[in-house]
Amino acid sequence: MIHIITTGGTIEGLDYEKPENNKTQSKITIKEFLEYAKVSIPYLIERAFSKDSRLITNEDRTILLNKIIASNSKKILITHGTFTMEDTAVYLGKECLDKTIVLVGALIMGDSANTDAPFNLGFALSALQFLKPDVYIAMNGKIFHWENVTKNLDTNKFMCKNEK
Repeated sequence: MIHIITTGGTIEGLDYEKPENNKTQSKITIKEFLEYAKVSIPYLIERAFSKDSRLITNEDRTILLNKIIASNSKKILITHGTFTMEDTAVYLGKECLDKTIVLVGALIMGDSANTDAPFNLGFALSALQFLKPDVYIAMNGKIFHWENVTKNLDTNKFMCKNEK
């Protein structure tokens, strides 16, 4: 079984830039994405918290870590905002957990017609089934190891640290 842990973010259609939006109520759920795609692998969805990733603290990451440690699953998918996804991957990667952990998010609002959320989510779920235990980020058709990933703010894409 895959354990999916959600933390909020663009993938769930949470637009923290607009004050009129309820910041804790997702516009679309990860469960809806999976149901639309008719995903048949067993999974469990659990919310850790619902935050703009720019506001995620190490205390929040400890909550996430404790949920991962407590999970009976060896395969963990974490939905996360992209602003600090790299920081959370590093935090978890340094723990040397004996589980396969993939972080995934979206660069375009999850409830937008042209969102990358369903593709990224499906790609991450697929990759999770084949990767060896460690921590990874899956974004836009690429897998990145936690020690070698950065978000390029100019191109708004994830890349290996040594790429230009």
